[in-house]
Amino acid sequence: MYKDLKSKDPDMPYKQIMSKISQTLGIGLNSVCKIISEYKSTGTVASPTKTRSKKCLFDKIDDLDRNGIRQKVHSFWLKKELPTIDKVLEAVNDDPALPNFKRTTLYTTIKKLDFAFIKRKRCSVLTEREDLLVWRQNYLYDIRKFREEGRTVYYLDETWVNAGDCVDKLWVDKSIKSKHDAFTRGLTTGATNPTGKDQRLIVLHIGSHKGFLEGGLLCFLSKKNSSDYHDEMNSNNFHEWFESIIPHLDPNSVIVMDNAPYHTARIEKIPTASSKKDEILSWLTSKGIVIDKSMFKPQLMAKVRKIKSRYISYVVDNMAKNAGHTVLRLPLYHSELNPIELAWAMVKTYVKQNNTTYNIDDVKSLLNTAIDRVTSENWKNFIEHVKREENKMTEVDRNMDEIIDNLEPCVLTITGETSDSSDF
Repeated sequence: MYKDLKSKDPDMPYKQIMSKISQTLGIGLNSVCKIISEYKSTGTVASPTKTRSKKCLFDKIDDLDRNGIRQKVHSFWLKKELPTIDKVLEAVNDDPALPNFKRTTLYTTIKKLDFAFIKRKRCSVLTEREDLLVWRQNYLYDIRKFREEGRTVYYLDETWVNAGDCVDKLWVDKSIKSKHDAFTRGLTTGATNPTGKDQRLIVLHIGSHKGFLEGGLLCFLSKKNSSDYHDEMNSNNFHEWFESIIPHLDPNSVIVMDNAPYHTARIEKIPTASSKKDEILSWLTSKGIVIDKSMFKPQLMAKVRKIKSRYISYVVDNMAKNAGHTVLRLPLYHSELNPIELAWAMVKTYVKQNNTTYNIDDVKSLLNTAIDRVTSENWKNFIEHVKREENKMTEVDRNMDEIIDNLEPCVLTITGETSDSSDF
């Protein structure tokens, strides 16, 4: 429109052109002026920035904080006390290592950690959701069985290292008033401030009681400005790396990993409620299911749910199985059961203590040195710590089962649906 109006009437005032475009297209005058100004200065027009959905607090806190909240709930069960939302809120907010929560925000966060609020007598008790509890106990049974069989257990995980990572506290000479003062006294102004914070290394590795697996490190520079390092990895990258490390594993080993999307890419796409009706019909037909084409979509999805468990198969699991290995997945939000998290903590501490240049290449060199410093003895200690955590979780589940079974139940049970605040 701008070009057309200019060609028809070159002498038309700029403001009049803007006003005419705005009225004709129904677009705000300021937006029209901004777009035309951008075009005149750059020769092109960028796509409007899409409004991003606002992240809730649960998305902002990291796995360490989520795990800390879960452990606060478990601590009550270990003491054979009933955890209520008020008790947990006080415990979380009293811990300086955890974020401070409002009552309703903590309630929402805990539910997203797959806890359930079960009504007993005059209060609601926090307990694990049944499916997560079953998953955890199955995991604990399997990992103990594999150890008893003498199979090597490998643990893998991703993390990140920022160019600006450094220690939070250090000694400062407060007698130095300025750079000139330091120079005249033959002193320094202390450590320089971190730079290059936007640069980040994404790191993937795998290890066992023997230490980090030789040749198992994958490290690359982040290209996305994202708060979540998981955004950097994709299924293709992970599968390529996984295939490369399989030949280096001990025979008949077990590989423990979490449930990141690229760890759980499926061989076959199974229809969901968002699938087109024709796609659902085609999938059911391919499985030999006799269907009536006059059936409605909810009826077809009911048939899908009935048989889909037979066809859930993951790419990584098949790769491992074909090489004689077994993949074991951690329960959701249970990073404390992965000893590599302790290895990462040791690695990052070394990098922070020795990072003085904040240069990404220097940080990468520090990272490699830090990984080499983690010995097999360290790994054995990490695994022993995890075993103690596993025993603690079994005790939590035992106490939970015993105490809840002896409580007088109420009619109302809340297991995942939003409740009124008066219920908790």
